[in-house]
Amino acid sequence: MLRTRALVLLLLLGSACADSLRITSTPSGATIEIDGVNRGTTPLEINVPGGFFHGTKTAYGKRLGHQTRVRVLLTGYLSKELDMANGPYRWVALNGNYYGDYWILKTNEFHFDLTSAPTTFTGQIQIASTATLTSARPDLTPEKVVYLASPAVLRLERPDASATGFFITDTGVIATNAHVARGVSSLTAITAVGQAFDVSVVYVDETLDFALLKAEVGTTPYLSLADPRLMRSGQTAIAIGNPGGGLQNTVTKGIVSAVGTAEGLGPGTWVQTDAAINPGNSGGPLLNTWGEVIGINTQKTTRTQGIGFALSSGDLISVLQRYYPDTHKTAAVPVAEGTGKIRITSSPASADVYVDGKFIGNAPSVLALSTGPHHIVVKMEGYKDWDRTLEVMKDSDLSLNAALMAASLQPAAGSAPK
Repeated sequence: MLRTRALVLLLLLGSACADSLRITSTPSGATIEIDGVNRGTTPLEINVPGGFFHGTKTAYGKRLGHQTRVRVLLTGYLSKELDMANGPYRWVALNGNYYGDYWILKTNEFHFDLTSAPTTFTGQIQIASTATLTSARPDLTPEKVVYLASPAVLRLERPDASATGFFITDTGVIATNAHVARGVSSLTAITAVGQAFDVSVVYVDETLDFALLKAEVGTTPYLSLADPRLMRSGQTAIAIGNPGGGLQNTVTKGIVSAVGTAEGLGPGTWVQTDAAINPGNSGGPLLNTWGEVIGINTQKTTRTQGIGFALSSGDLISVLQRYYPDTHKTAAVPVAEGTGKIRITSSPASADVYVDGKFIGNAPSVLALSTGPHHIVVKMEGYKDWDRTLEVMKDSDLSLNAALMAASLQPAAGSAPK
């Protein structure tokens, strides 16, 4: 009976010895999320067991069994995040029994001074237009793509991790992942040639895994964003980033495996690729063969080999329109599903016709092609290849005549080829 009364007393003491945790912000009214759960708005006061502040001396007292993270959100202001506890500590009884690890809250009051988010940026976003594909635009070699892109790709370092970002304007605006920038006000950026400088966190998207940073270093190299309507499965994809344990601006190459939405990945349109995406690649660019950003490398599935994901350029563009109102609106996924008709003839006749790298027959041919960009090559032995990249519109009807030039013929000096 005595032992039972003692046990009840200990339980009552454990529940009675509660304390209050207070969270405030300037300005007030900010939403408070603790471990991803909305707990209310500032000023906020929560009753928590006393053991969360000083640990517990009994097996029946409450203790904090994990790290706790608070996130502060207010429209028009940059979000802030913070680990609230110190630890882990080992809880060992006087008899030597180990009862697990615990954490202790750093203080009973947390205050956050919120910083206003900027509404505009200087510089201009460059987005590839569909018009550029109505005429021939040869693919660049991977070496050339990397050579052109690397000066704009940065290693980003914070106290607890490193990742990747890239310039999107010549005025020092940097794109990266939100999870790279959350919880800090600045990071250190390092260029491919070793130049280091501080960059400020100026925007963290609360929906998409996307953030903007700003460097005050004068004119900067930058990458163009691809029009998302031109993205198709099978296109070459080149990733540049800074994987842990690897060298700076490590390059991997693959294809666009798929483009679409996926509930398990979160909101946005996702570019799936088999190009290796490793920890530290987060925030780096996924490029096409013209050196344009088709996505921002975000995550890799750990259960399946050869599957990585990037947030599409369309999602980046939709966010950037808040700061660059003149940026033209583009769809985040391919549009205008359907087919168009292409009539191909050749001179000489009977030349081989290839569409997107596949042999489809001899000229003359009438082809029904899906909407979007297609690369057409006409070949014949003894003649130079004829090639065009064009955008096929829904229900269009186009005629192409491939006038092949004999391989031995060279234009006369000072004259233009006919």
